[in-house]
Amino acid sequence: MKKVVYFAFQKEKMCFMHIIYNVLDLHEKGHTAKVVIEGAATALIQPLIEENNLLFKKVIELGLIDSVCKVCAVQMGAFDYVKDHTNLKLEDEMLGHPPMEPYIKDGYQVITL
Repeated sequence: MKKVVYFAFQKEKMCFMHIIYNVLDLHEKGHTAKVVIEGAATALIQPLIEENNLLFKKVIELGLIDSVCKVCAVQMGAFDYVKDHTNLKLEDEMLGHPPMEPYIKDGYQVITL
């Protein structure tokens, strides 16, 4: 089985949702799949939760969102919402951002969008 981590950077909802579709598909087929929400994509968390996006909620419930970039969440105005209204992990290990190196070291294929 494969191990894949998606680093979502773009604030484009359609692009982000395709990451969600693929993560769910991989997970349901027995692969290890995770999402790291970075960059402008951090601004999508609140609207997706508030619009009751069932696929995004499912990904959260399954624990497939590995982390959210702390610095980018601050820059995009999403930090307080993520901290106060979700259980998502805010990551800042690499100069305020989530690093890719631990995933690479652990054998993950890294995909950025």
